[in-house]
Amino acid sequence: MSDLRRSWMFVPGHTERFVAKAAGVPADTVFLDLEDGVPVAEKSAARQLVAQVLGRSDFGPRRFVRLNSSASPWFADDLDAVVVPGLEGVCLPKAESVTDVTDLASRLDDLEQKRSMARGTVRIVVAIESARGVLHAPAIAASHPRVEALMFGAEDFALDLGLGTQRAGEARELIHARSGIVIAAASARVGSIDGVFPDLDDPDGLASDIVQARRLGFTGKSTFNPRQLEDINRVFSPSPDEIDYAKKVVAAFEEAQSRGEGSVAVGGQLVDLPIVMRAKRLLEVSSRLAGTTTSGLGHR
Repeated sequence: MSDLRRSWMFVPGHTERFVAKAAGVPADTVFLDLEDGVPVAEKSAARQLVAQVLGRSDFGPRRFVRLNSSASPWFADDLDAVVVPGLEGVCLPKAESVTDVTDLASRLDDLEQKRSMARGTVRIVVAIESARGVLHAPAIAASHPRVEALMFGAEDFALDLGLGTQRAGEARELIHARSGIVIAAASARVGSIDGVFPDLDDPDGLASDIVQARRLGFTGKSTFNPRQLEDINRVFSPSPDEIDYAKKVVAAFEEAQSRGEGSVAVGGQLVDLPIVMRAKRLLEVSSRLAGTTTSGLGHR
């Protein structure tokens, strides 16, 4: 399975038909959800269904589980039910401090040992969903080796700030927080996952939101709807034009170096080492994508 990560899809863990369909969606990772997507009365049933799915060998995307928050009465039961062989990671919602992450990591240590799983097997995606979480994001991102990515919880963040119900344009009011999370994640060398685009009947808005997420530096984007996966996967993959330009940059720079020069112009743009390194990284991503199946695509 590829280690590339572009698309992350939430699936309500209590709905058997949705969970069954999730096995074949073209997402890099599926979040089997125990939190907001599951009514309180269905929490126990969701745990049982999710635990059964985690052991399936025919499940295409990576299997992560979104837990209920550590402050909730369901958190301990969630962990006890889903930390089993087959689980690849968990999403910790509403995190606001380093302690939130390190406490979870300690619990994972104990449960992995109890279930005869290799220590460190279960990765953590930390959801940043409040002003306090954004302010502490750099420390949270670097808090533990299990942390794979930070994820922006846009709707809860908007609630915390007292924003309106409907988004306008490209959610410009969220750009500062989104950029802050990208920078925090990059500083710790972990991934960054943008929040969902909630309007299922606005394809133009979705397209703009995904493009903006990539331009801000996110390494992937989350969604609740499989219809959005194709657009997310496409935008978070190098385009043919990007690949062609990257090849020209690398070739021109290598030729310049052979002449003893440290920079060169390509298409009227000055190219030096940092730009060449970005071009090589893009070509590496393209090469890795070319070797994946539809259900195993991703972005760096």
